[in-house]
Amino acid sequence: MPLQALRIPESADGMRADAGVSELVGLSRSQVSKLIAAGNVLVDGKPLKKSDTLTTGTWLEVSWEEVDPHYVEPREAEDLEIVHLDDEFVVVNKPIWVAAHPSPAWEGATVLGVLAARGISVVTSGVMERAGIVQRLDAGTSGLMVVARTENAYSNLKEQFRQREVLKIYHALVQGQMDPVQGTIDAPLGRHPKNDFRFAVREGGRHAITHYKTLEAHRFASLLEITLETGRTHQIRVHFSALKHPLVGDSMYGADPKLAERLGLERQWLHAVKLGFKHPATGENVEFSSDYPSDLAGALEALRVS
Repeated sequence: MPLQALRIPESADGMRADAGVSELVGLSRSQVSKLIAAGNVLVDGKPLKKSDTLTTGTWLEVSWEEVDPHYVEPREAEDLEIVHLDDEFVVVNKPIWVAAHPSPAWEGATVLGVLAARGISVVTSGVMERAGIVQRLDAGTSGLMVVARTENAYSNLKEQFRQREVLKIYHALVQGQMDPVQGTIDAPLGRHPKNDFRFAVREGGRHAITHYKTLEAHRFASLLEITLETGRTHQIRVHFSALKHPLVGDSMYGADPKLAERLGLERQWLHAVKLGFKHPATGENVEFSSDYPSDLAGALEALRVS
């Protein structure tokens, strides 16, 4: 069982327990959270709690079992569909309430856990909980997502995303009607100043560009086709909320709960319908499509007849 022991330096003074220990001993925050819960992280001989903060000069001891660096706990989610599988990558049609990868705050199924449960290997560098992840969808967002299976695919796809060479098309139902009916939103995004779990349009934030066009305009909401140039967390949700057209069902960003209730919707109406990129081994252009899941299709039909 490996053991690391050290004095906590001034640079870590006041840091949250999981973040500080992760930085000091080189383990992921997810691993550290599990070790804290198991009582394997001590400060001056006493078990550390997740709510604790680190204090300069105290003595830190961390012990853990050796693990396979590519191990992710298998956990099935039967409604996750494998759209494409080859030696280099896998494309999945992700249902809602399945996260991209494990994290300390998430106890449900993950894309990587489902792949592990189905015997689909993902062997790449980086933190094991995120191995192969080159893009993410929110747990409450459904649709297409690619996971690299090899080191070559991982570096190649990451570069394609970085260079904005990947086709990423979403459909979203937003409140009201867009004026103009098509356009571009170019607004930087950063953490919300009062809520760590939300994002906002902020001066000095990360560059974010969203293109949209209206496919259907109805009395209460409009169906949009959205193409992303960048891939910031909550980008679509924040950009349209900032324009006073939040996604239907997205209560976190100001949507009307009564409209969602009328449409029978229990999450934001957002689906990744198309994904295209160059095959990392052959260079051939590949493209994948996904139909709306039943809850989104039902809500859209209810809107059409309202």
